[in-house]
Amino acid sequence: MVRSRPASEHRPGHYHARVSTLVSRLVHRRPVDLAEAPTTATVLPNAEPYDDGSGPNGVLLCHGFSGSPQSMRAWAEHLEADGFRVILPRLPGHGTTWQELNQTRWEDWYACVDRAFADLRAECDRVFCCGLSMGGGLALRVAEQYGNAVAGLALVNPSIGSADPRYRLLLPWLRYVWPSLAGIGSDIALPDVLETAYDRSALHAAYSVTRMWADVQQHLDRVTQPLLVFKSERDKVVDPLSLKLVEERVRSTDFSVVRLERSYHVATLDYDAELIFTSSSAFFQRLARKE
Repeated sequence: MVRSRPASEHRPGHYHARVSTLVSRLVHRRPVDLAEAPTTATVLPNAEPYDDGSGPNGVLLCHGFSGSPQSMRAWAEHLEADGFRVILPRLPGHGTTWQELNQTRWEDWYACVDRAFADLRAECDRVFCCGLSMGGGLALRVAEQYGNAVAGLALVNPSIGSADPRYRLLLPWLRYVWPSLAGIGSDIALPDVLETAYDRSALHAAYSVTRMWADVQQHLDRVTQPLLVFKSERDKVVDPLSLKLVEERVRSTDFSVVRLERSYHVATLDYDAELIFTSSSAFFQRLARKE
């Protein structure tokens, strides 16, 4: 038996009312407060935060979207061995399940790194920031907000935008049809190396990443701190537009880009990892000596 729709549903006004309701939900969707960010799922092996070291120079490390601290743990340990105080937080919704990630927003992730930055400022004479992918965007926002309190930045394939029209035209709507799509983790050239990341991309959270992009782009001219960027030539995740925006809009006078010829997106676990670790450590030590 086929049910006929009520006559009211055939009227144009009914259709437009439904569309209007959906648009309203898209526009006015409220970000999840940090206090509401879910923390009930079991943390994946190797996805725990890292907090260690001591000394006058602190480093905040920010991992990427759908990833975990595992992607930057070796970098943090290298910096610690070189005498830095390091904090590598696990961002809300990360390192557990993609469903949990879908209940968080970029404001939650930024609040997490903001607290870690405050902790380092309270302990150290100067604080540097590192970021991978979306974590690079978070690190740039810390620099935008805190000015000279950030002594310098080292970013690996920072993500702050994309020229792909699907982010603008499809993602705002698609997330209500499919909550997830195939994941973006483990873009690594080195054989047999895996990133602790989700096998699905959480689309509500991915949409929030685009909102973070817009916020960071708006204030890039506030970034005047020394800046070192590592860019993989064969990155299959981050659009080239991100680096273009950084190069065109930041006002750092001490700014250089190191091209990574062998590594893919997660370069901190790839062929050029050691280059990233040693170069960033030397960069931070040089800046610390100048003060």
